[in-house]
Amino acid sequence: MRAVTIREFGGPEVLTVEEIERPAPVPTEVLVRVHAAGINPVDWKTREGRGMAGMQTFPLILGWDVSGVVEEVGFGVTTLAPGDEVYAMPWFPRAAGGYAEYVTAPARQWARKPATIDHVHAAAVPLAALTAWQALVDTAHVKAGQRVLITAAAGGVGHFAVQFARHLGAHVIATASAARHPWLKELGADEMIDYTSTRFEEAVADVDVVIDLVGDAQDRTSTRSLQVLRPGGLLVAVPAGVSTELAQAAKAADVHVTPFLVEPDGAALTTIAGLIDAGAVVVEVEEAFPLEQAAAAHARGETGRTRGKLVLAVAE
Repeated sequence: MRAVTIREFGGPEVLTVEEIERPAPVPTEVLVRVHAAGINPVDWKTREGRGMAGMQTFPLILGWDVSGVVEEVGFGVTTLAPGDEVYAMPWFPRAAGGYAEYVTAPARQWARKPATIDHVHAAAVPLAALTAWQALVDTAHVKAGQRVLITAAAGGVGHFAVQFARHLGAHVIATASAARHPWLKELGADEMIDYTSTRFEEAVADVDVVIDLVGDAQDRTSTRSLQVLRPGGLLVAVPAGVSTELAQAAKAADVHVTPFLVEPDGAALTTIAGLIDAGAVVVEVEEAFPLEQAAAAHARGETGRTRGKLVLAVAE
């Protein structure tokens, strides 16, 4: 099969297409023919030697977002059958090998693909949507009427977080450049803050939950988020976790802070597929690249200016 591999950490140029042996499913696993693979910031961070690099070995096939068709099932699998259209974020944070024509993973990490969207759009969903869902639902337990601030709201995770927070009945406040504000309003944001001209901590207060998708590495966004939380509020620090300094600042401000890392979750993907098929959630794909242009796709993603997601189209 064809796969995009890397044999050393570095820039986009280390991504090369090779012919490698096709994997075979062991008991409880399925073999999926990949139609499309989503691209996420953790991909290029890992490629550079950051992200989840410490858990990987060479040669490495990046990619944790997959949409495709079940080709073969291993012994004991009863939930899926050959021909089923599925999507998943398998194995994370271990390597899943999504930038390839075939992937194997445990059957229960997969869910049936939303019926109303194609594989390219389905591949844009798992990692970003699960991050947003698990942060809002499983970690913050957001309830109707709460005020939720989402930073980097126009990105892959952000545009799902806006829609999920709206679905939960929250008052949604989003940071993004002014050009993205009309779109975010369509997705369900109640207030928008242009981060290029306004410090969000000067424009908003009494927030119950902050979903920070930027982190302290960029303009100390997590630390600044503490200022907008009401006493007892919660900051979910997604990109870089919680430093000792941030934890101490949260304690002094009488608010809570938690690190976060997304997990494979077939059941949640089934719920999310239902929301997509019901028209309650839309999936934004800025561009789909052929597998051979993975390097160009990474270079685009690293600009940090994409609307929604970038995807690799692997098969028709």
